[in-house]
Amino acid sequence: MSYDWKQKVVLLTGASSGIGRALAVELGRRGASIGLTARRADELLKTEDEVVRAGGQALALAADVRNPEEMSRVAERVREKWGRVDVLIANAGMSTTTAGTHLNASEASDVISINVLGVVNCVTAVLPGMLAQKSGHLVAISSLASYRGLPKSGAYSASKAAVSTLFESLRVDLRKSGIDVTTIHPGFIRTAMTANRKKKLPFLLEVDDAARRIVRAIERRARTYAFPWQLAGIVRLLKHVPNAVYDRLASNTSFRD
Repeated sequence: MSYDWKQKVVLLTGASSGIGRALAVELGRRGASIGLTARRADELLKTEDEVVRAGGQALALAADVRNPEEMSRVAERVREKWGRVDVLIANAGMSTTTAGTHLNASEASDVISINVLGVVNCVTAVLPGMLAQKSGHLVAISSLASYRGLPKSGAYSASKAAVSTLFESLRVDLRKSGIDVTTIHPGFIRTAMTANRKKKLPFLLEVDDAARRIVRAIERRARTYAFPWQLAGIVRLLKHVPNAVYDRLASNTSFRD
């Protein structure tokens, strides 16, 4: 079944910068109608303008994914404008560089509430409509950091592992509903989140390249997509490395510095 973006209505979170903005512009080039949401209204309006100039339609709706009522209102506004939501791309997220020796409860709470509960709030805002129309596509931007606990990334790795597991369960539960479920596991992408790192990041991808890869995975209705393949292969291998060996390797390799 072909994926005609000109016939698709997309709700995209975290659309004000980074991967979210790049995804919005890429989908705009393909003619999609996109509800854009993020907390920063001024930056969101810039994304809206870029989408329109690229050839798509856009509606900027500032909101916080941590607030389920706000996300319900965003979804309703998108449905009021275009009649439905065909694709959710739950992209909003944040990261930290705090080592476990300085674990901060407030910081960890922010990461988990945005990265995990934010995804839940987005899904619950659009899922009833998708079930009613017996079609739709749920997409979550997880991370290769979900495969194992990375140094100085406890809250982030935990949050992305939770997202991946959540979407695996959704994929099973929705198997016969007409709704596709896709989990994306990117590696290192050149964005503000990876800026100012002292160490060279392996297999670093430009954000526009990453956006094109993600869109192609959505078009294929991939269940999961991990990239770039070189880093994804290494991370998958590390899942099977004994804990004692992994601990030594990981403790000497931090890309958070």
